[in-house]
Amino acid sequence: MAADPGETPSPASVRLDVWLDVACVFPTRSKAKAACEGGKVDVNGTRAKAHREIRPGDQLTITRGENTRRVLLVKGVAERSLPKAEARKLYEDVTPAPPPEMAEARRLDRLLAPSRSEGRPDRRERRERRSRKGW
Repeated sequence: MAADPGETPSPASVRLDVWLDVACVFPTRSKAKAACEGGKVDVNGTRAKAHREIRPGDQLTITRGENTRRVLLVKGVAERSLPKAEARKLYEDVTPAPPPEMAEARRLDRLLAPSRSEGRPDRRERRERRSRKGW
């Protein structure tokens, strides 16, 4: 069966930073490249540079923030941008669930975090304060 003339065949491998952008793991290719250069991305257990070629079957470990790791299994590759629904099909998220203690600690951190209203007042808050003072 012949391929559709308007459809380009899927490549066998693609650059890591390009794939991370196309798969919507990072918002831009430059941020994906910066993460690779910063040692935040591992491919099959070894530190990866942005120009490394990845193929279906590779396992990516992405570290973000403190103790936040995401493990992805590459299911497909693409060089061009795709709709998000299709881009999410390029990988399988096999990140293990956090232990219950960690989930509870995160929940408490969110509850005890300072509210957004603290800090410098915005325009509306300044006007309300002036009206209360009688200026």
